[in-house]
Amino acid sequence: MKTSNKLFYCLSFALLMATSGEAQFFKKLAKKAEKAAERTVERRVDRETTKKTDQALDSILEPGSGGKQSPGNPQGNENPGGTVDENGTSNGPVTAGPKTIEVYSKFDYVPGDKPIFYDDFNDDFMGDFPSKWNTNGSGEVVTVDGLPGKWYSIANRSLTLPNLGSQLPEDFTMEFDLKVTNLTRNTSSLATLDIYLSETPNLTTSESNVMATLNFCQYIAVGVKVDNDFRDDPSPITNTLQRDLREVFKDVVHISIAVNKNRYRLWINETKIVDLPQFVVRPNQINYPKFYVSNIDEQGNKERVLISNLKIAEGGVDLRRKLMSEGKISTNGILFNSGSADILPQSMGIIRQISQVLTQDKSIKLNIVGHTDSDGSDESNLSLSENRAEAVKKALISVYGVSSDRLSSEGKGEAEPVADNNSAQGKAQNRRVEFIKK
Repeated sequence: MKTSNKLFYCLSFALLMATSGEAQFFKKLAKKAEKAAERTVERRVDRETTKKTDQALDSILEPGSGGKQSPGNPQGNENPGGTVDENGTSNGPVTAGPKTIEVYSKFDYVPGDKPIFYDDFNDDFMGDFPSKWNTNGSGEVVTVDGLPGKWYSIANRSLTLPNLGSQLPEDFTMEFDLKVTNLTRNTSSLATLDIYLSETPNLTTSESNVMATLNFCQYIAVGVKVDNDFRDDPSPITNTLQRDLREVFKDVVHISIAVNKNRYRLWINETKIVDLPQFVVRPNQINYPKFYVSNIDEQGNKERVLISNLKIAEGGVDLRRKLMSEGKISTNGILFNSGSADILPQSMGIIRQISQVLTQDKSIKLNIVGHTDSDGSDESNLSLSENRAEAVKKALISVYGVSSDRLSSEGKGEAEPVADNNSAQGKAQNRRVEFIKK
């Protein structure tokens, strides 16, 4: 028996044998002994907790040394269950691998409708630093076996940002594809990509900013960390949203961010991870996106952080209200596989909002019009735009149950451009879908 427990029982026995005055004295001693016993138990729990924490840290710093269970997932389940809160933020698993339209049918990200910046790096030469970017480190344009297009490989310990030419508005969206190569159990627990929205275009983060950190550790599940830092802010937000993203980051993932004044939201693939209503304390100080890569082992493990198809657009507003009030909307947020009419699943946020308008007002009928850029022949672009408009129509019918007699579709090809087809950004604006009330 531990000393503290013996003392407690001895005093309790003495209390029974004592006089009234003595009883009061012993009662106080017994109370102190009870508290001492509780503190002893607490210290033992603390020691055991510290021991387990040290074992976990050893496992992180020295992979293979033990501690194979992930915090918050003691059974080692790859996909523990989760729930969705009132904002649509899920604490369940983020799925990896190919997605279907049905998987994205509840995806509620809606990209802005006025392009600010777009870069797929196709205008850059292989091995060069991308022409529309700046950095305090290094980086190069590369291709990856098995993946289409070109990618910007951001060098380790490099801060980089696109040259926007103007400040971000209060309402905007940003999205891009992300690929991290050669992730293994030897990947550092501190291997991260920091996504900043910052005050100036200078190559620094020592200024007002908000930040989301994606952690690529493969040994334990870390999740997404969020921080905001504003001058004289009395209540900064710092939190780590626990999530098992290890398998997700082995594949190409699509990152989507929406900022509407003070509100900040972030999606990984089709799952909303972050929804903070007062994260952006001062919207006028959030003007430029920046990316920072750290603790990536480029030489030893051949790890690389790659991004592509960065798209920043003003807006991200509720398209339902705009369609109802103006009778027409145009969006380049519905994306397709290159040269085909296959809708990319992450585009379903827009189509979902259109379906909600049609569900609310049964009298509305829509004409869906597809447009392309100028790549390819006039004939092939006309056919492609028709097929894309028809694909959107079919998605509304098959996924959301809209009656086919309320929808029509047509294509205009490259005949009605809204921007210059000589740049990637202009082409992105011209590849669009219009919804027009009939």
